[in-house]
Amino acid sequence: MGLQEDGKLFEIILDSVADGVFTVDNRRCITSFNRSAERITGIPAGKALGRPCSSVLHADICEEGCALLKTLRSGRECIDVPARILDHRARPVPISLSTAVLRDSDGTVLGGVATFRDLSAIEQLRREITLQYKFEDIVAKSKAFRRIFSILPDVAESDTTVLIEGSSGSGKELVARAVHNLSRRRDGPFVPVNCGALPSNLFESELFGYAQGAFTDAKRDKPGRLDRARGGTLFLDEVSDLPPATQVKLLRVLQEREYEPLGSVKTLKADVRVVAATNKRLADLVSQGRFRDDLYFRLAVVRLTIPPLSERREDIPYLVDHFIERFNAKRGRQIGGVTPAVLETLMRHDFTGNVRELENVIEYAFVLCHNRLIDVNHLPEELQPRKTRGGSERQDTKRLKQAEAEAIRAALRARRGELGATARDLGVSRTTLWRKMAAYGLRASEFRGG
Repeated sequence: MGLQEDGKLFEIILDSVADGVFTVDNRRCITSFNRSAERITGIPAGKALGRPCSSVLHADICEEGCALLKTLRSGRECIDVPARILDHRARPVPISLSTAVLRDSDGTVLGGVATFRDLSAIEQLRREITLQYKFEDIVAKSKAFRRIFSILPDVAESDTTVLIEGSSGSGKELVARAVHNLSRRRDGPFVPVNCGALPSNLFESELFGYAQGAFTDAKRDKPGRLDRARGGTLFLDEVSDLPPATQVKLLRVLQEREYEPLGSVKTLKADVRVVAATNKRLADLVSQGRFRDDLYFRLAVVRLTIPPLSERREDIPYLVDHFIERFNAKRGRQIGGVTPAVLETLMRHDFTGNVRELENVIEYAFVLCHNRLIDVNHLPEELQPRKTRGGSERQDTKRLKQAEAEAIRAALRARRGELGATARDLGVSRTTLWRKMAAYGLRASEFRGG
């Protein structure tokens, strides 16, 4: 078969591939563009050939982190790099990109080859699944939270007072904001007040405001948080820390819907919806005489209890995806997820700081991670496996190697020895996979056939 026939056959093979494929020269100008690449981008091959790939695909990794440039400079392939390109109508298309060096029969570098897969359908499916476990800004799958999701629209619509109980960092303010956003007051302000952060002698002036001359430094009238929340929602966080004197005045607000600023004889209407939260059980404080029972019953018309993260571990994978998506957008990163070892570590952790602690863990990992996936060595020290000395450390290393070998063996078995697919499943390059197989005495041929 002559060179012309070889080229024609190569073109036919490329056009039959479902993934987009294009090749570039050493200047990263496109030299071939298969039919799937035309279909995914909406750009005909004739308009792509000869142009820099960055001006054709407009990928979000072109300026920084170009996979083809890395491959051409290092000679090493890149596997399944997440990226977004723009199609012919400037619509973003999520893709998974792999690159390799293109050489002739003498080993001379001719340029590079890239394959990319349209992930639009997969991303849409993932988005739909996520939406099933997302309500406003709350992400949860657990039965306890699904019950809260089911009643939240009715609770919000009622305009009644709500008490949210849950440990610190469990998401009480998110639930409070969801109540506000779903209510008829959604266009009004949402005004938070941390009842434990203000000194008791300043709390009433902050909450109710004051009139000019009410005290020495009161040079003019100052509206309080109640006035600022007019037409909206007043969120009293850590309401259990309210000073006793203020508890009496708040009770009047809830009963009479009115209050007086300090130093004023003018009575103002309290056009607010009150949502309160606490990390303590108010009923226990009432029985101890530390909180007024009449105020408790006014606050707890509807009482929502948020369980700690340790009691709803099934929410952790969804929260991890949510935080990764948020930090990717915030920092312009392209981290695709966490390794199975990281997820296992997170699922076993107690998370005394609840969702806030998990968010901090992912943010910490973003600082250290420069790969596609967050690994165990990117986690804070307290979440990493404890190091031991001497024989115990050697034994741990031996067990880790045995576990790694078994993981590679299982992946090869699942993919019937196909190295490219196995490497993608394990999140490593083919070169790394080949090196580890050699170290553990594994051969791809053992897993083929059958």
